Amino acid sequence: MINFNYFLIVGIFLFILGVLGFFFNRKNVLLLLLTLELMLLSSNINFISFSVFLDDLFGQLFAIIILTIAAAESALGLGILIAYYRVRGSILIDSIQVLRS
Repeated sequence: MINFNYFLIVGIFLFILGVLGFFFNRKNVLLLLLTLELMLLSSNINFISFSVFLDDLFGQLFAIIILTIAAAESALGLGILIAYYRVRGSILIDSIQVLRS
């Protein structure tokens, strides 16, 4: 059987990778959405591993809720990106700054 600590290490590593990708990527909105999804899925790994370790179903319930929220967020975000790309022709964050004025 795989040790419980390995799941936590993988979850923490994926979360840190998502945070670093979110902070170091300032050009592409699509990559920002992908790193946000990576952070949500790493929290799911931690919820499910704690749920199995503590023999409680609430962690799995939270993971299902987070997966539902992540699916809605990605569908909405991609829909907005497609509409924005059709209007502007680019999804770079630099061109989004024009909308502030």
